[in-house]
Amino acid sequence: MTCWRRRAIDASCAAAVLNQGVQVIRRSFLLLAGSALMLSACGFQLRGEQNYAFKRLAVVGASPPVTARLTRMIEGGSDSVVVDSPANADAVLRVSESRGFSTLTLNSLGVVEEYQVNYSLNYTLTAPDGSPLIRPSSIALNRAMTYSDQYSTAKVSESDLLFADMQNDAVDQLTRRLAILKTLHPTASQVVPGVAPGAPLPPPPL
Repeated sequence: MTCWRRRAIDASCAAAVLNQGVQVIRRSFLLLAGSALMLSACGFQLRGEQNYAFKRLAVVGASPPVTARLTRMIEGGSDSVVVDSPANADAVLRVSESRGFSTLTLNSLGVVEEYQVNYSLNYTLTAPDGSPLIRPSSIALNRAMTYSDQYSTAKVSESDLLFADMQNDAVDQLTRRLAILKTLHPTASQVVPGVAPGAPLPPPPL
């Protein structure tokens, strides 16, 4: 086989492989587009894309980390914004937090081996005039943490990380709960009822 004939065959093979790759990419794109259309038709909404009844939300009583994450989640996933003053808001979110520890397990000597780390985010949503939109509710979370006096300093740092993780989790849940509200002028039956579920305790760390 001559040199030019081998080059022609190699070029033909390369073109065939390239064409096959283009077809695979095209089929994958069409499949993804079709799936997105089907999910949209079923009313499915991607996480991070919320449609809130309010367009301007004021947050009162929240700690700076909660306010910052809430602002980022709402403004990054919807056309709503967080404002500084309730006077400029369509709705007012009042938030408070609580955190603490409870004994989970003891060893044979009565010394604590595990603590339950508890965090709750309490909130209510009202109109600027004070009328309720979402009644007082709570998001309760907890984590299990092993403990030893030998590593008390490290355990303090670990508990801070657990609290921060639960705080972020609670704010994420809160942004989704706020989307339940469908109107800023609800009738008595349309006001979102309060909820305060207890979170299940996850398995302790190894």
